[in-house]
Amino acid sequence: MIDAITAFFSAWGIWIAVGSLLMFVASIAAVPLIIARIPADYFTREGHRRIQQMADRSLAALLLALLKNLLGLLLLLAGIVMLFTPGQGLLSILFGLMLMNYPGKYALECSIVQKPVIFDALNRLRTKQGKPPLLPPDV
Repeated sequence: MIDAITAFFSAWGIWIAVGSLLMFVASIAAVPLIIARIPADYFTREGHRRIQQMADRSLAALLLALLKNLLGLLLLLAGIVMLFTPGQGLLSILFGLMLMNYPGKYALECSIVQKPVIFDALNRLRTKQGKPPLLPPDV
């Protein structure tokens, strides 16, 4: 087992390191922009309901949803790899989970955002981008 892992990292280690570095740089650049795009009322029940009602069911929208879910899966898998290599593993996992559509997603997002450290950090980033603070999640 150890030999297989060693062989894998010997063969792919440089590519994993390069991918890790690229994800690190991309996440640093993307985090403030992504957080600024979240509607201020997203974590309230009414705001979430409004966003769900705006969902488009056209073929283009379905293709975009498929691409979004594939990107989320890629970020999730890359984040798991980055837990063991240099890079923003937890951040990549979080963004991957936020991009994908799955049952219980909204409840998971709210439980993460309810933590005061995370909620305050999100609002500080939004303030730097000139956006209003997020409204606290409905419990």
